[in-house]
Amino acid sequence: MKPAKAQVELAASPLPRAPGTSLHRQLFVVLRDEIVRGVYSASGLLPKEESLCERFGVSRITVRRALADLAAQGLVERRHGRGTFVLQDRLPLVRARPSLSLIDSLRQTASETQVQVLRVERVEAPSDVAALLQLAPGEKAVHALRLRSMNGTPVMLSDAWVPERLGKQVTATSLRKQALYEILMAQGVKFGRVIQEITAELSDPVRAKLMQTEVGAPLLKIVRVLHDPAARPVQYITVTMTPERSRILMDIPGETVNTLSAGQFVHEVAG
Repeated sequence: MKPAKAQVELAASPLPRAPGTSLHRQLFVVLRDEIVRGVYSASGLLPKEESLCERFGVSRITVRRALADLAAQGLVERRHGRGTFVLQDRLPLVRARPSLSLIDSLRQTASETQVQVLRVERVEAPSDVAALLQLAPGEKAVHALRLRSMNGTPVMLSDAWVPERLGKQVTATSLRKQALYEILMAQGVKFGRVIQEITAELSDPVRAKLMQTEVGAPLLKIVRVLHDPAARPVQYITVTMTPERSRILMDIPGETVNTLSAGQFVHEVAG
């Protein structure tokens, strides 16, 4: 008989009981993060239910709900009488270096996902968007809301704004056939400088339904303002993703490491 594989023992860390994310969801997020980081890669075996109850100070029902959610995500397999095992194809791999330009990255996203056009309208943009797009008072913009999925699973919610003078060919029909960047490029728009901001926020009921996640679940939020070579803004876009299914990969050249191309931490704390 083969000896049982050793389980990983981690320090006790009781989950906070406060309004917001449920206990089983908190446990799911913690275990998913540990799986992705390779904590259990040596044996592939997660701790027993009793150990998880003691470590996180939760009930067995909470543990079982979290493990069921991990199984539903295809991260683990529960084997009767043996325990819960990380699926081998979910163990961490060496991540390849990003090698795509902005356009190539947009092209890859368009080719790998299926798009659902939720809304296209010509309206006045919110004041913050209008300021970044340098729109004149009363000037309208084209607003396009799209949901991109892979194999039926939502991965990106894209909320884009384009000055109306550049968005004449942007319609629900055209967006079902082409990505927004392709429509703009076909009109002669060229892309230059890109300003990007990455933050996190909690999903509201609308986005939770669209992204097929829980209300209050964490979301990645990327805001991009794209300019043409003459530094004129041509597109404002917000992309929302769930960290369960998506990540952001960047490769910063050495010659730009001391510039804003490498990013900057911005803190907003009330005095």
